[in-house]
Amino acid sequence: MLISTMNDLPGYEVTEVLGEVFGLTVRSRHLGSQIGAGLKSMFGGELKGMTKMLAESRIEAQNRLIEAAQERGADAVLAMRFDANDLGDLGQEMAAYGTAVKVRKLT
Repeated sequence: MLISTMNDLPGYEVTEVLGEVFGLTVRSRHLGSQIGAGLKSMFGGELKGMTKMLAESRIEAQNRLIEAAQERGADAVLAMRFDANDLGDLGQEMAAYGTAVKVRKLT
């Protein structure tokens, strides 16, 4: 599956637009990372637990995006983006979205 943040794919022709696809994950923060984040906010520094959680969330959301595109018969996803939202004390939402397309390699 080809994934591109661009609106086109150099070397390929879009032969069919299959529509919007997305992958979504919502992760809760565990108590340890919340305590660590509270301490770091007082003294500064990277919130490594939160960084790890967000990185894992991006991967999971992108994998779900790919699954959704494959279910539609896509060869590629164009204009792929990520969006993240904070759910207060509950956790973090991460969405990956884009346009599923069929493509043909140009000769």
